[in-house]
Amino acid sequence: MTLICPARRQLLLGLSGVALCSFIPSKAVASRSTKGSRELSLFNRHTGERDDGSYWVDGHYQSKVLDDFSHLLRDHRQNVAAPMDKRLFDLLYSLKMTLNVDDEIHVISGYRSPKTNAMLASNSGGVAKKSYHMRGMAMDIAIPNVKLKTLRDAALSLKLGGVGYYPSSGFVHVDCGPVRHW
Repeated sequence: MTLICPARRQLLLGLSGVALCSFIPSKAVASRSTKGSRELSLFNRHTGERDDGSYWVDGHYQSKVLDDFSHLLRDHRQNVAAPMDKRLFDLLYSLKMTLNVDDEIHVISGYRSPKTNAMLASNSGGVAKKSYHMRGMAMDIAIPNVKLKTLRDAALSLKLGGVGYYPSSGFVHVDCGPVRHW
């Protein structure tokens, strides 16, 4: 039996990894590129406000655009804004790409203050007492010209967080918490 010294083993493992990477199609490598931009267009149905912008450019989140989006997604009942989780915008962008649409995303609810959430929870069994909306990690959305069922199915296919389906209320809930659905 031949024993290989640890240093030689590391060298062989490294070389085999390089060889394996040479078989990966260039398209797969390019998909991890940090070049380009991710743009979203949002419309708040309660305030009538619109905003759009490239929130991610060449691998970097754009603070000004994220701040503007967080303001648009504020709790309109209390007029209180909070920073929204960046992963939520990535989820929305992935939804746009999956659905192959460039329409603006209509927002029914973004950030909710604890006061607003408590009020909504007391009036409805469908509002979680520890809602991800209060953490800036959830949005209730619709996209014009996209059926709610199609939007829900696309969100489920991404497996990026929670997805709630509310056809009678006209929206789909998406969040960047654990993967689950209702």
